[in-house]
Amino acid sequence: MNQSTAPAIVVVGSLHYDIMVDAPDRPRKGETVTGYAWRPKFGGKGGNQAVAAAKAGARVRMAGAVGDDDFGRFLLNRLEASGVDHSRVARLTDVGSGMSVAISDAGGDYGAVIVSGSNLRIKETDVADPGLWAGAQALILQNEVPEAINLAAARAAKAAGARVCLNAAPARVLSPELAGLIDVLIVNAIEAEDLCGIPVLDLASAAEAAMQLSSQFGSVVVTAGGDGVAGSENGSTPIQVQARPVTLVSTHGAGDVFVGSFVASWARGQGFSQSIEAANDAAATHVSAQGES
Repeated sequence: MNQSTAPAIVVVGSLHYDIMVDAPDRPRKGETVTGYAWRPKFGGKGGNQAVAAAKAGARVRMAGAVGDDDFGRFLLNRLEASGVDHSRVARLTDVGSGMSVAISDAGGDYGAVIVSGSNLRIKETDVADPGLWAGAQALILQNEVPEAINLAAARAAKAAGARVCLNAAPARVLSPELAGLIDVLIVNAIEAEDLCGIPVLDLASAAEAAMQLSSQFGSVVVTAGGDGVAGSENGSTPIQVQARPVTLVSTHGAGDVFVGSFVASWARGQGFSQSIEAANDAAATHVSAQGES
């Protein structure tokens, strides 16, 4: 896509230096498991979604914070290599960069522990810079930074005429003001259940949860892993899209690829259902291939 006509997307959110561990299984309480290998990986939901949106053809600007350390330099280098404008990512000298340790088991599933670090030190003034919003069509948010930052960013986006997508991960109670600024809510099965109380066990229950949540948030997408994805607009009959048949390598980061790809398509002017299809295809490609470190 010609970059002069590509949609402009702002991502406000987290950056983590991920340490990925491959092991036969994830340890139970008190258990030590011998792993196969480990590797560093660029991460944080904000960073992953920014890179995914750029890969999908959008012009992406990111606001966030890293520490003045090797982890932070790694993260900034990856944003630059991916074509993401990181000029508004603060470099902080008095706190370490965010990081995580993620264990991927033989079945391709994973569990992780994150240490937020600099991600908790983003300033509201960092996301209010008018230059960040010039020509922006959409904003992507997640819940790995304080709600005050998400709220400040959403207000700025609305003032600039941009639409707001919140990936409510991890799930937490949203203030009425932030909820009222959201144009599209994207959640996985666990987050959907936390927000509406409907257990998401398959594609049909994902559709039920999407329809219920859309009466509150307008447009809602519920991802259900290997079962597929469902979406509903304003309580309408849900769209249900089956997962693409692939050979699973790892699910790590799949949700972030979905979000970034969805918003890139949506900001380009594609419809709700077409954007879900595009994001579903991108996530399927991601889980069936080894991600870059």
